Amino acid sequence: MDLEKVFHMKGGRGETSYSENSSLQKRAADKVNHITLEAIKEMFLESKPMSLCIADLGCSSGPNSLSNIKELVNAIERESSKLFERAPEFRVYLNDLPTNDFNTIFQALPDLYRELKKGRNHGSPSIYIAGYPGTFYGRLFPDKCLHFIYSSNSLHWLSRVPPGIYNEQGDSTNRKSIYISENSPPQVAQAYFEQFKQDFSLFLQSRSDEVVVGGRMVLILLGRNGPNYVDRGTAFLWEILYRSLAILVSKVRC
Repeated sequence: MDLEKVFHMKGGRGETSYSENSSLQKRAADKVNHITLEAIKEMFLESKPMSLCIADLGCSSGPNSLSNIKELVNAIERESSKLFERAPEFRVYLNDLPTNDFNTIFQALPDLYRELKKGRNHGSPSIYIAGYPGTFYGRLFPDKCLHFIYSSNSLHWLSRVPPGIYNEQGDSTNRKSIYISENSPPQVAQAYFEQFKQDFSLFLQSRSDEVVVGGRMVLILLGRNGPNYVDRGTAFLWEILYRSLAILVSKVRC
């Protein structure tokens, strides 16, 4: 399966869309928001670029990305004001897979521009936003063009199903689960670990070519509380999903 062509969050603004069901991701990002803002302010004060380039990798189609952009822009404008200097222009690149619903996020841009204009006597900041479809497991941007890279709740998605979970006959060794569970054999966890190492190494190498000297990067991704692979805060949710799918399959077979 080519995940780059088929994988995406549910688009639109309906009741079951990602846009209406991404508050959990927002809370996770808010917990470390002080780190994100401190990182971009440090970068700005050190280099003071006239044109500041921000990339949001895995932006999806909900309001979280634009909310984050608003906070980043406001933070830099406040720092510029303290220095009695003009704020830089902002170039913002929104990245996700080609199947992502970019239309929904683009339709929300006028609201973002209006919010950024509020309370500013000098008018709205100079901000230019563009979409960059493609997988972040590889190069996306030209050499040395990004000042700040941000990715939240995206890097736990791998580039493909780990080939190591299949036996010589091509059958999955994780047949009773759709994730790493207590019932999974050890080689399943190892296969996912090896795939993550490969993907994350490629991600870091690609970004190292794209970021400017002195640039910053903030990555927020799921982890676990201990050495056990099933010791994750979301394990219960995956268990519910697996059981629901198993019940559906059993009914179809009947």
